[in-house]
Amino acid sequence: MVLIRHYTKNDAEALWHIFFNTVRIINSRDYSQSQVEAWAPESFDFSVWKTKMRTINPFVAEINGVIVGYADLQSSGLIDHFFCHHEFQGKGVGRALMDHVMSQGKALNITRFYSEVSITAKPFYEHFGFTVVNEQTIEVRGEKLVNYVMEKFS
Repeated sequence: MVLIRHYTKNDAEALWHIFFNTVRIINSRDYSQSQVEAWAPESFDFSVWKTKMRTINPFVAEINGVIVGYADLQSSGLIDHFFCHHEFQGKGVGRALMDHVMSQGKALNITRFYSEVSITAKPFYEHFGFTVVNEQTIEVRGEKLVNYVMEKFS
């Protein structure tokens, strides 16, 4: 069973590893090696990561005490980060996180949810009723990556 809880500062390192490995292992299906290395660099200022996590204040998914994913929801309806551990994909973690995000949004009277979604995550978001607003090319550490602005109205 997937347990969803609030982020604590002690989660930062585990969430970095989920982010890093998901980008490097899963997103490498749709992005080049140089793109995933720019997106999730080997050396990164960890204090910047901790600040980002504090700022977005994500929900953390656990199975039997092991952190297996995280996602956030901002008051604007933005889902900034949504990542599932590469070894736990297809096991209901993403569904549990998305259900939690949607229920939290409903409680906050959010009517439009949106995110910048990778090529890899696009089918997952579509499964939950998100549609593409537009395709865009962003630059990350000198690399150009295609992603999609997607939205869903409740």
